[in-house]
Amino acid sequence: MTRCGRFEAEAEMSTIVAENLVKTFGSGATAVTAVSGVSFRIDPGEFVGIMGASGAGKSTLLGMIGAMSAPSSGRLIVDEIDVYALPLERQADFRREYLGFVFQGFHLVPYLTALENVMLPLAVTARGRREKQDAAAAALEGVGLGGKARRLPGELSGGEKERVAVARAIVNEPPVLLADEPTGNLDSKTGAEIMGLFRKLNGAGMTIIMVTHSAECAANARRLITVADGRVSGDRPLALN
Repeated sequence: MTRCGRFEAEAEMSTIVAENLVKTFGSGATAVTAVSGVSFRIDPGEFVGIMGASGAGKSTLLGMIGAMSAPSSGRLIVDEIDVYALPLERQADFRREYLGFVFQGFHLVPYLTALENVMLPLAVTARGRREKQDAAAAALEGVGLGGKARRLPGELSGGEKERVAVARAIVNEPPVLLADEPTGNLDSKTGAEIMGLFRKLNGAGMTIIMVTHSAECAANARRLITVADGRVSGDRPLALN
C-alpha cells in the first residue's frame, strides 16, 4: 500500500463518474435543491466546461466533484473509488492526490512570497524543504513566473496572482484541475492568457473541469456541460479553435 492507500498508484487514470448527484440545503418546507439528479462521465485528459447562469448549481456541483461537499444522495466514483464512502481523513488524502483547485479569488497569503504560497500544499507531504522549494519553483516556471518567486502578492498584477494560484494548484502534479470562475476577477486580455495556460496544461495531459458563466471562456474547453436549475440541460463536444 502507498502512503495514501490506493490513491497514489491510481491517480494517473482519473476517470470521474457522477451518478445521480443531488444536493439539498435545508429541510422541510424551506429545503432548496441546488443540484438535482446529475450524472456524467469525464475521461482522463478531457477539458470540460460547466456553464450556466448564476444560481444554476454549477459551483455546488464542482464542490461535490472536488470532494468538498457531500451529496445528499448519489455517488461520485473516481477510478472505482466511491469518494464519499471514504472516512473524512481519507477524503482529504484523495483531494491531495487527485485534485488541484483554482478559485475566482486568488486566496494567496499576503505575507508569503509567491514561492512560499505555492509551497503550501506541500506542507503535509514528507518531502524535505529543499525538495518542496524546487517543486514550487518548477511550478512557477511552468506558469511563466519563474522570475517572480520572491515577490509578495501585493507586488503582483491580477494575472500574476492567478498564475501563482494555478502553480499552487498543480505543484503536487494532480491529474485533475478544478477551476471555479478562474477569470472572474481578470480583464479580458489577462483572462485569455490564463485560458491559454489551461490549454497548455490540458495539452500535457491534465484533466480540467472549469465552471464559468462566460461563453468566451467556455469556448476554450473541448466539451461543454450546460446546467440549468440544478440539472444537466446539455452536454456536447466543442470544436477545436
